[in-house]
Amino acid sequence: MNELAIFPLSDEHKMIRDAARDFAQKEIAPIAAEFDESGEFPLKTVQKMGELGFMGIEMPEQYGGAGMDTLAYVLALEEICKVDAAHGVVMSVNNSLYCHGILKFGTEEQKQKFITPIASGKSIGAYSLTEPMSGSDAGTMRSRAVCEGNEYVLNGRKSWVTSGPVADFVVVFMMTDPSKKQKGISAFVVEANRPGFIRGKKEPKLGIRASATSELIFENCRIPAENRLGQEGDGFKIAMTVLDAGRIGIASQALGIAEVAYEASRQYATQREAFGQPIGAFQGTGFKIADMKTRIEAARLLTYNAALAKEKSKQSGGRYSLEASMAKLFSSETAMYVAHQAVQIHAGMGYSKELPIERYFRDAKITEIYEGTSEIQRMVISRAELGLK
Repeated sequence: MNELAIFPLSDEHKMIRDAARDFAQKEIAPIAAEFDESGEFPLKTVQKMGELGFMGIEMPEQYGGAGMDTLAYVLALEEICKVDAAHGVVMSVNNSLYCHGILKFGTEEQKQKFITPIASGKSIGAYSLTEPMSGSDAGTMRSRAVCEGNEYVLNGRKSWVTSGPVADFVVVFMMTDPSKKQKGISAFVVEANRPGFIRGKKEPKLGIRASATSELIFENCRIPAENRLGQEGDGFKIAMTVLDAGRIGIASQALGIAEVAYEASRQYATQREAFGQPIGAFQGTGFKIADMKTRIEAARLLTYNAALAKEKSKQSGGRYSLEASMAKLFSSETAMYVAHQAVQIHAGMGYSKELPIERYFRDAKITEIYEGTSEIQRMVISRAELGLK
């Protein structure tokens, strides 16, 4: 039940939540296990998600989006992730890491050219910041973008790019002035059909296996100067701003995983019997159910609050880093906790691939890692609270 008294949902919110739930149950649920097993990218259902408006929920209608707010996005993403977190992360990256950054920092021409095909579901977007030797410390980035006349020449290797094997457009961050470290990073939008754009090895992942992830290699890849997002040196600011939005998406994904693992556990606890009574009647299981439910509702409050903070920032121009980091930290750790307890409650069946419980467990782990690890979230939160830069 994803509705709280202090977060009353409008009819529009309920409509997109119900539409996402219906689509996920009818279209994604029957294929989720198959695509998790094969690791194949579910292109057809991803395209259908785009046709229904899920790939650009917050984007203005003039750019092919649905023109709705952040809470609508969170509600829809939550429902998709309750059925399959792999589909959900593709949706999250398209909406937050890709479209949001271009909408906030792009020119009108860039918005028309690079948002419209993604938000309308015709194409797939990606976001590329991480490198083999550069993760949370972006100042150690080794990739380079050199301006030559009215072009930039890109060289380097990027890693862990969600949708990298299938993306049509990628927001890429590269060094334009290494002497300035973080302040020397710039952002670019790169079309995947450019010469010198090479898709590297696909990652063999523990979870969200149907979400294609790979390296991207740039070998003298030339792009027009007008593909630069913002000014030279704005890249780090853009990346961090975009990650605030992305963390709300991952909090929503984690919330969806936690919910479905909990619902399966609650049902199992009422049906499975031991010593003449349902296992839920024993405190060992009943207390797990109580803790799971409480953490989920706390995670929901934090996630919905972050969504509202983002909405307020659209008028104020301020940041919502603290709210996004708290939501991402708590929701991701809740997903891992609940999925772990779900395996324990289901015992041997929780460990078996006959049930999706083990998939929830595998999928939950990544939410504590990507778009800023739990350790990074604690750093963001503590520095904000202590007044440190």
